[in-house]
Amino acid sequence: MTYPNAKEFITDAKGHIVKVVLDWGEYQNLLEALEDEGLLRAMKEAEDVIPLSLDQALRELEKE
Repeated sequence: MTYPNAKEFITDAKGHIVKVVLDWGEYQNLLEALEDEGLLRAMKEAEDVIPLSLDQALRELEKE
């Protein structure tokens, strides 16, 4: 298996990869991709949800 964005691997005594070194920019890109994926999943889950009116939302917030 290849790891195109990895700059360095840190292994244990048995040679198993335990850490990966990435460039800062690659790390930021990875975080952004994860956030985008999470947002996409949340949007898909909410597709069929009927939005609350402002008054309904405020009442719901007051219950907490």
